[in-house]
Amino acid sequence: MPGLNVSPSHRRFIVQHDTASDYLAFAYPTLHRHEASANIVLAHALKRVSAEAALSGYQFISDSDVKAYLSSIDPSALVPHRAQDSFWLTMWSFAPAGPVLELVLSRVSWTLGEYPIFLWTPNHPSTLSSEWLAPRITQLTEHLQNCVPPERIFSVFGMTPLVKAFARRWSDMTGFAIEPEPFYAAYFSYCTPQTFQDSDSQLPEGHQLRRASLRDLDSVAQLCKEFADDSVYFPLAIERARIEARELITKGQIWVYDANGVITTICAVTRNSQRVSAITKVYTTPAWRRRRCAEFLVRDVTARLLFDCGKDCVVLYVGHDNSAQRVYDRVGFAGLCGKDKPAGVEDSLELGFAGTQRGHW
Repeated sequence: MPGLNVSPSHRRFIVQHDTASDYLAFAYPTLHRHEASANIVLAHALKRVSAEAALSGYQFISDSDVKAYLSSIDPSALVPHRAQDSFWLTMWSFAPAGPVLELVLSRVSWTLGEYPIFLWTPNHPSTLSSEWLAPRITQLTEHLQNCVPPERIFSVFGMTPLVKAFARRWSDMTGFAIEPEPFYAAYFSYCTPQTFQDSDSQLPEGHQLRRASLRDLDSVAQLCKEFADDSVYFPLAIERARIEARELITKGQIWVYDANGVITTICAVTRNSQRVSAITKVYTTPAWRRRRCAEFLVRDVTARLLFDCGKDCVVLYVGHDNSAQRVYDRVGFAGLCGKDKPAGVEDSLELGFAGTQRGHW
Protein backbone atom coordinates (compact mmCIF):
# COMPACT_ATOMS: atom_id res chain seq x y z
CA MET A 1 0.00 0.00 0.00
CA PRO A 2 1.22 3.62 -0.43
CA GLY A 3 3.99 4.66 1.92
CA LEU A 4 4.75 1.15 3.10
CA ASN A 5 8.40 0.34 3.68
CA VAL A 6 9.58 -2.36 6.06
CA SER A 7 12.99 -2.72 7.66
CA PRO A 8 13.90 -6.36 8.28
CA SER A 9 14.83 -7.91 11.61
CA HIS A 10 14.86 -11.49 12.84
CA ARG A 11 11.97 -10.88 15.23
CA ARG A 12 10.76 -7.33 14.53
CA PHE A 13 10.07 -5.07 11.57
CA ILE A 14 9.36 -1.38 11.06
CA VAL A 15 6.62 -0.03 8.83
CA GLN A 16 7.17 3.50 7.50
CA HIS A 17 3.99 5.50 6.87
CA ASP A 18 4.10 8.67 4.79
CA THR A 19 0.44 9.59 5.31
CA ALA A 20 -1.78 9.75 8.36
CA SER A 21 -4.36 7.51 6.71
CA ASP A 22 -1.74 4.83 6.04
CA TYR A 23 -0.48 5.02 9.63
CA LEU A 24 -3.96 4.85 11.14
CA ALA A 25 -4.90 1.96 8.90
CA PHE A 26 -2.26 -0.12 10.64
CA ALA A 27 -2.10 1.33 14.15
CA TYR A 28 -5.66 2.43 14.93
CA PRO A 29 -6.90 -0.75 16.64
CA THR A 30 -4.04 -0.60 19.16
CA LEU A 31 -4.19 3.18 19.54
CA HIS A 32 -7.94 2.99 20.16
CA ARG A 33 -7.43 0.49 23.00
CA HIS A 34 -4.91 2.84 24.62
CA GLU A 35 -6.60 6.07 23.59
CA ALA A 36 -5.58 8.13 26.63
CA SER A 37 -1.86 7.37 26.75
CA ALA A 38 -1.67 7.42 22.93
CA ASN A 39 -3.29 10.86 22.73
CA ILE A 40 -0.39 12.66 21.05
CA VAL A 41 0.40 10.06 18.40
CA LEU A 42 -3.30 9.45 17.69
CA ALA A 43 -4.78 12.96 17.75
CA HIS A 44 -2.08 14.52 15.56
CA ALA A 45 -2.77 11.90 12.91
CA LEU A 46 -6.55 12.32 13.14
CA LYS A 47 -6.14 16.02 12.37
CA ARG A 48 -4.61 15.04 9.04
CA VAL A 49 -7.42 12.87 7.75
CA SER A 50 -10.91 13.91 6.76
CA ALA A 51 -13.79 13.51 9.18
CA GLU A 52 -15.26 10.82 6.92
CA ALA A 53 -12.02 8.85 6.87
CA ALA A 54 -11.61 9.28 10.60
CA LEU A 55 -14.99 7.63 11.17
CA SER A 56 -15.15 4.97 8.49
CA GLY A 57 -12.40 5.21 5.91
CA TYR A 58 -9.57 3.13 7.34
CA GLN A 59 -8.47 0.27 5.15
CA PHE A 60 -8.18 -1.84 8.31
CA ILE A 61 -10.61 -1.54 11.19
CA SER A 62 -9.80 -4.58 13.33
CA ASP A 63 -6.77 -6.40 14.72
CA SER A 64 -7.46 -9.42 12.55
CA ASP A 65 -7.41 -7.29 9.36
CA VAL A 66 -4.11 -5.68 10.31
CA LYS A 67 -2.48 -8.95 11.35
CA ALA A 68 -3.60 -10.71 8.19
CA TYR A 69 -2.02 -8.03 6.00
CA LEU A 70 1.21 -7.67 7.98
CA SER A 71 1.65 -11.43 8.17
CA SER A 72 1.66 -11.56 4.37
CA ILE A 73 4.56 -9.06 4.05
CA ASP A 74 8.08 -10.18 3.20
CA PRO A 75 10.12 -7.76 5.35
CA SER A 76 13.33 -8.33 3.39
CA ALA A 77 11.70 -7.06 0.20
CA LEU A 78 11.18 -3.50 1.47
CA VAL A 79 13.64 -0.86 2.70
CA PRO A 80 13.58 2.57 4.44
CA HIS A 81 13.37 5.74 2.35
CA ARG A 82 13.75 9.49 2.83
CA ALA A 83 10.41 10.89 3.97
CA GLN A 84 8.69 14.19 3.20
CA ASP A 85 7.49 16.43 6.05
CA SER A 86 5.30 14.30 8.34
CA PHE A 87 5.68 10.55 8.73
CA TRP A 88 5.20 7.78 11.27
CA LEU A 89 7.22 4.66 12.08
CA THR A 90 5.54 1.67 13.69
CA MET A 91 7.52 -1.24 15.09
CA TRP A 92 5.95 -4.70 15.14
CA SER A 93 7.05 -7.98 16.67
CA PHE A 94 6.07 -11.44 15.56
CA ALA A 95 3.86 -13.43 17.94
CA PRO A 96 1.93 -16.70 17.55
CA ALA A 97 -1.32 -14.77 17.08
CA GLY A 98 0.24 -12.38 14.55
CA PRO A 99 2.22 -9.10 14.51
CA VAL A 100 1.98 -6.95 17.67
CA LEU A 101 2.50 -3.17 17.71
CA GLU A 102 5.34 -2.33 20.11
CA LEU A 103 6.46 1.22 19.35
CA VAL A 104 5.29 4.33 17.49
CA LEU A 105 7.49 7.22 16.38
CA SER A 106 5.72 10.32 15.09
CA ARG A 107 7.30 13.24 13.25
CA VAL A 108 4.77 15.94 12.36
CA SER A 109 4.64 19.70 11.92
CA TRP A 110 2.09 22.47 12.42
CA THR A 111 1.56 26.14 11.73
CA LEU A 112 4.55 27.35 13.76
CA GLY A 113 7.00 24.66 12.70
CA GLU A 114 7.96 21.09 13.45
CA TYR A 115 7.00 19.24 16.59
CA PRO A 116 9.48 17.12 18.54
CA ILE A 117 9.80 13.46 17.75
CA PHE A 118 7.04 11.78 19.75
CA LEU A 119 7.54 8.23 21.03
CA TRP A 120 4.84 5.94 22.37
CA THR A 121 4.42 2.32 23.39
CA PRO A 122 1.34 0.42 24.55
CA ASN A 123 3.54 -1.38 27.07
CA HIS A 124 3.54 -0.53 30.78
CA PRO A 125 6.55 1.52 31.96
CA SER A 126 7.59 -1.29 34.31
CA THR A 127 8.24 -3.55 31.30
CA LEU A 128 10.65 -1.13 29.61
CA SER A 129 13.89 -2.72 30.78
CA SER A 130 17.20 -1.89 29.12
CA GLU A 131 17.22 -5.40 27.64
CA TRP A 132 13.85 -4.76 25.99
CA LEU A 133 14.67 -1.22 24.89
CA ALA A 134 18.19 -1.56 23.51
CA PRO A 135 17.57 -3.65 20.37
CA ARG A 136 14.31 -1.87 19.54
CA ILE A 137 15.70 1.64 19.95
CA THR A 138 18.76 0.69 17.90
CA GLN A 139 16.59 -0.55 15.06
CA LEU A 140 14.27 2.45 15.29
CA THR A 141 17.06 5.06 15.25
CA GLU A 142 18.85 3.36 12.37
CA HIS A 143 15.65 3.47 10.34
CA LEU A 144 14.97 7.09 11.32
CA GLN A 145 18.44 8.15 10.17
CA ASN A 146 17.46 7.05 6.67
CA CYS A 147 14.25 9.11 6.78
CA VAL A 148 15.31 12.61 7.83
CA PRO A 149 18.45 14.76 8.15
CA PRO A 150 19.59 14.46 11.78
CA GLU A 151 19.80 18.24 12.23
CA ARG A 152 16.01 18.34 11.84
CA ILE A 153 15.52 16.26 15.01
CA PHE A 154 15.70 18.92 17.72
CA SER A 155 14.08 17.03 20.60
CA VAL A 156 12.23 13.87 21.57
CA PHE A 157 9.25 13.55 23.93
CA GLY A 158 7.49 10.58 25.47
CA MET A 159 7.61 8.14 28.34
CA THR A 160 10.85 8.75 30.26
CA PRO A 161 12.56 5.35 29.71
CA LEU A 162 11.84 5.50 25.97
CA VAL A 163 13.16 9.05 25.64
CA LYS A 164 16.37 8.42 27.57
CA ALA A 165 17.19 5.32 25.56
CA PHE A 166 16.38 7.03 22.25
CA ALA A 167 18.34 10.21 23.05
CA ARG A 168 21.49 8.33 24.05
CA ARG A 169 21.43 6.19 20.94
CA TRP A 170 20.54 9.07 18.59
CA SER A 171 23.30 11.26 20.02
CA ASP A 172 25.87 8.48 19.61
CA MET A 173 24.78 7.89 16.01
CA THR A 174 24.55 11.50 14.83
CA GLY A 175 27.04 13.38 16.98
CA PHE A 176 24.40 15.87 18.16
CA ALA A 177 24.90 16.13 21.91
CA ILE A 178 21.98 15.93 24.33
CA GLU A 179 21.21 19.33 25.85
CA PRO A 180 22.41 19.42 29.49
CA GLU A 181 18.96 20.21 30.90
CA PRO A 182 15.67 18.55 29.87
CA PHE A 183 13.34 20.75 27.85
CA TYR A 184 10.39 19.37 29.81
CA ALA A 185 9.92 16.88 32.65
CA ALA A 186 6.27 16.20 33.36
CA TYR A 187 3.60 13.89 34.64
CA PHE A 188 0.89 12.63 32.29
CA SER A 189 -2.43 12.66 34.14
CA TYR A 190 -6.12 12.18 33.44
CA CYS A 191 -9.54 13.15 34.75
CA THR A 192 -12.63 10.99 34.28
CA PRO A 193 -16.30 11.53 35.19
CA GLN A 194 -15.58 9.45 38.30
CA THR A 195 -12.53 11.44 39.47
CA PHE A 196 -13.87 14.90 38.52
CA GLN A 197 -14.29 17.24 41.51
CA ASP A 198 -17.00 19.87 41.26
CA SER A 199 -17.02 23.04 43.36
CA ASP A 200 -19.69 25.23 44.94
CA SER A 201 -17.52 28.34 44.58
CA GLN A 202 -19.05 31.15 42.56
CA LEU A 203 -17.29 33.45 40.13
CA PRO A 204 -16.91 37.08 41.26
CA GLU A 205 -19.50 39.46 39.87
CA GLY A 206 -18.84 40.37 36.24
CA HIS A 207 -16.46 37.45 35.65
CA GLN A 208 -17.23 34.75 33.09
CA LEU A 209 -15.78 31.60 31.55
CA ARG A 210 -16.26 31.37 27.80
CA ARG A 211 -14.83 30.30 24.50
CA ALA A 212 -12.50 32.94 23.06
CA SER A 213 -13.59 35.01 20.07
CA LEU A 214 -11.63 37.09 17.59
CA ARG A 215 -12.26 40.22 19.65
CA ASP A 216 -9.96 38.58 22.22
CA LEU A 217 -7.15 38.09 19.70
CA ASP A 218 -4.67 40.58 21.15
CA SER A 219 -5.20 39.40 24.72
CA VAL A 220 -4.98 35.71 23.82
CA ALA A 221 -1.86 36.33 21.73
CA GLN A 222 -0.18 38.08 24.65
CA LEU A 223 -0.93 35.17 26.97
CA CYS A 224 0.28 32.67 24.35
CA LYS A 225 3.53 34.63 24.16
CA GLU A 226 3.91 34.70 27.95
CA PHE A 227 3.22 30.96 28.13
CA ALA A 228 5.88 30.25 25.50
CA ASP A 229 8.39 32.59 27.12
CA ASP A 230 7.94 30.69 30.39
CA SER A 231 9.17 27.54 28.65
CA VAL A 232 12.64 29.11 27.95
CA TYR A 233 13.33 26.71 25.08
CA PHE A 234 10.44 27.71 22.79
CA PRO A 235 9.91 31.50 23.02
CA LEU A 236 7.49 33.23 20.65
CA ALA A 237 7.65 36.67 19.09
CA ILE A 238 4.32 38.47 19.43
CA GLU A 239 3.71 38.20 15.67
CA ARG A 240 3.95 34.42 15.83
CA ALA A 241 1.89 34.36 19.01
CA ARG A 242 -0.86 36.17 17.07
CA ILE A 243 -0.73 33.45 14.41
CA GLU A 244 -1.16 30.78 17.08
CA ALA A 245 -3.92 32.69 18.86
CA ARG A 246 -5.87 33.26 15.65
CA GLU A 247 -5.68 29.57 14.79
CA LEU A 248 -6.82 28.50 18.26
CA ILE A 249 -9.71 30.97 18.24
CA THR A 250 -10.96 30.24 14.72
CA LYS A 251 -10.87 26.49 15.43
CA GLY A 252 -12.75 26.94 18.71
CA GLN A 253 -9.93 25.36 20.68
CA ILE A 254 -9.33 27.94 23.40
CA TRP A 255 -11.33 29.19 26.38
CA VAL A 256 -10.74 32.27 28.53
CA TYR A 257 -11.38 33.59 32.00
CA ASP A 258 -12.88 37.05 31.43
CA ALA A 259 -12.70 39.35 34.48
CA ASN A 260 -14.88 42.30 33.52
CA GLY A 261 -13.27 42.48 30.11
CA VAL A 262 -9.74 41.53 31.19
CA ILE A 263 -8.55 38.17 29.86
CA THR A 264 -6.64 36.70 32.79
CA THR A 265 -6.31 33.03 31.83
CA ILE A 266 -6.37 30.80 28.76
CA CYS A 267 -7.07 27.07 28.44
CA ALA A 268 -6.50 25.33 25.09
CA VAL A 269 -7.76 21.92 23.97
CA THR A 270 -6.01 21.00 20.73
CA ARG A 271 -5.81 17.19 20.65
CA ASN A 272 -9.04 15.24 20.35
CA SER A 273 -10.01 11.69 19.52
CA GLN A 274 -13.24 9.75 19.86
CA ARG A 275 -13.15 9.26 23.63
CA VAL A 276 -10.31 11.51 24.83
CA SER A 277 -9.46 15.22 24.76
CA ALA A 278 -6.22 16.85 25.89
CA ILE A 279 -5.78 20.17 27.65
CA THR A 280 -2.59 21.40 26.03
CA LYS A 281 -2.08 24.94 27.33
CA VAL A 282 -3.14 26.63 30.59
CA TYR A 283 -1.73 30.00 31.54
CA THR A 284 -2.63 32.87 33.89
CA THR A 285 -0.87 36.21 33.56
CA PRO A 286 1.20 36.97 36.72
CA ALA A 287 -0.97 39.87 37.95
CA TRP A 288 -3.98 37.53 38.27
CA ARG A 289 -2.37 34.49 39.88
CA ARG A 290 -3.47 33.05 43.23
CA ARG A 291 -7.06 34.12 42.56
CA ARG A 292 -8.19 30.64 41.37
CA CYS A 293 -8.68 31.80 37.78
CA ALA A 294 -6.98 28.71 36.35
CA GLU A 295 -8.92 26.39 38.65
CA PHE A 296 -12.26 27.91 37.65
CA LEU A 297 -11.41 27.73 33.95
CA VAL A 298 -9.85 24.26 33.92
CA ARG A 299 -12.77 22.83 35.91
CA ASP A 300 -15.26 24.42 33.51
CA VAL A 301 -13.48 23.20 30.37
CA THR A 302 -12.96 19.71 31.81
CA ALA A 303 -16.66 19.47 32.74
CA ARG A 304 -17.69 20.58 29.24
CA LEU A 305 -15.52 17.88 27.68
CA LEU A 306 -16.61 15.11 30.04
CA PHE A 307 -20.31 15.84 30.43
CA ASP A 308 -21.35 17.91 27.42
CA CYS A 309 -19.09 16.25 24.82
CA GLY A 310 -19.25 12.80 26.41
CA LYS A 311 -15.50 12.14 26.58
CA ASP A 312 -14.31 9.21 28.69
CA CYS A 313 -11.42 11.24 30.01
CA VAL A 314 -9.47 14.48 29.69
CA VAL A 315 -5.68 14.26 29.77
CA LEU A 316 -2.82 16.70 30.25
CA TYR A 317 0.88 17.01 31.03
CA VAL A 318 2.09 19.10 33.97
CA GLY A 319 5.69 19.85 34.86
CA HIS A 320 7.27 18.11 37.85
CA ASP A 321 7.89 21.44 39.58
CA ASN A 322 4.77 23.25 38.37
CA SER A 323 2.57 24.52 41.18
CA ALA A 324 -0.41 23.97 38.84
CA GLN A 325 -0.35 20.35 40.03
CA ARG A 326 -2.42 21.48 43.02
CA VAL A 327 -4.95 23.15 40.71
CA TYR A 328 -5.36 20.04 38.57
CA ASP A 329 -5.57 17.84 41.68
CA ARG A 330 -8.51 19.90 42.97
CA VAL A 331 -10.28 19.50 39.62
CA GLY A 332 -9.83 15.72 39.76
CA PHE A 333 -6.74 14.88 37.71
CA ALA A 334 -5.21 11.72 39.10
CA GLY A 335 -1.97 11.21 40.97
CA LEU A 336 -0.57 14.73 41.05
CA CYS A 337 -0.41 15.18 44.82
CA GLY A 338 1.06 12.49 47.03
CA LYS A 339 3.85 10.01 46.49
CA ASP A 340 1.84 7.11 45.06
CA LYS A 341 0.98 7.36 41.36
CA PRO A 342 -2.10 5.41 40.20
CA ALA A 343 -2.12 3.35 37.03
CA GLY A 344 -2.08 5.52 33.93
CA VAL A 345 -0.12 8.40 35.47
CA GLU A 346 3.20 8.33 33.63
CA ASP A 347 6.51 10.12 33.99
CA SER A 348 7.33 11.90 30.73
CA LEU A 349 10.40 13.68 29.42
CA GLU A 350 11.57 15.89 26.58
CA LEU A 351 15.29 15.93 25.78
CA GLY A 352 16.79 18.29 23.20
CA PHE A 353 19.79 18.01 20.89
CA ALA A 354 22.34 20.83 20.70
CA GLY A 355 23.04 22.47 17.36
CA THR A 356 19.84 21.35 15.64
CA GLN A 357 17.13 23.36 13.89
CA ARG A 358 14.66 24.20 16.64
CA GLY A 359 10.94 23.74 16.00
CA HIS A 360 8.06 24.75 18.25
CA TRP A 361 5.26 23.15 20.26
